[in-house]
Amino acid sequence: MAFFEHDKISFHYRDEGQGLPFFFQHGLGADITQPFDLFHPPAGVRLIAFDCRAHGETRPVGDLEKIRLSTFADDLRALMSHLQIKEAIVGGISMGAATVLNFTLRFPGAVRGLVISRPAWTDRPHPWNVHIFTLIASLIREYGPVRGKELFLESAEYKEAIEQWPDVARSLAGQFDDPRVEETVAKFVRIIADKPCESLEQLRSIRVPTLVLANDVDPIHPLEFGPLLAKYISGAQFRQITAKSASVEAHERDVQEALEQFFKTYFI
Repeated sequence: MAFFEHDKISFHYRDEGQGLPFFFQHGLGADITQPFDLFHPPAGVRLIAFDCRAHGETRPVGDLEKIRLSTFADDLRALMSHLQIKEAIVGGISMGAATVLNFTLRFPGAVRGLVISRPAWTDRPHPWNVHIFTLIASLIREYGPVRGKELFLESAEYKEAIEQWPDVARSLAGQFDDPRVEETVAKFVRIIADKPCESLEQLRSIRVPTLVLANDVDPIHPLEFGPLLAKYISGAQFRQITAKSASVEAHERDVQEALEQFFKTYFI
């Protein structure tokens, strides 16, 4: 496993392939296996990702006040510097999408292209997410992960989710199974209440090829967030993909095809 040191934290990262660098960041509660399992880059693309603070094999958690999207963007900048990469395509899934959006606005000279997959934020926190992740954090803090999960599975929120959005429900329940969840629980409260930008008008400054992916049947990542963000980014492409709750296989195929086409159209 590869690590780099930054801000008194050892960040776990993965760097595979050769060619145009593409940093693809994971979502809340996930780790680098998410982007690497989701996208298999074509020849000429170098895929890179790291475990964010309070995620995966990155240790220690560090200052809890720094668990926020802008710090995650700073950490991405630090990894680019460590790898001596001056310019790259940046992308992310959910929380990762918010991170790279913040990164692109603050470090435009380092960005050749932008990929926003399944956005969970616009220019403000999403109320449904704030509610559900605050509930998860409260249960973990008060009862621990084992009993907390039992209570979560009995909750009205989980019962609604398993009936309407089964993949989302399983993902939420899986947050309790992280062996480090008691140590890193602050991420659920701090990140979910954050935002990648102050105003959607800021997105008009983005001038690089941009791909926005979104799906329906998913309360964490509302379909309407995709075209809304694409509307404010000049020339952005929007593509609706199959929801994981409908078909994980179709979802993965849609993401792979969309990313391959994006790279072939603009970069390789």
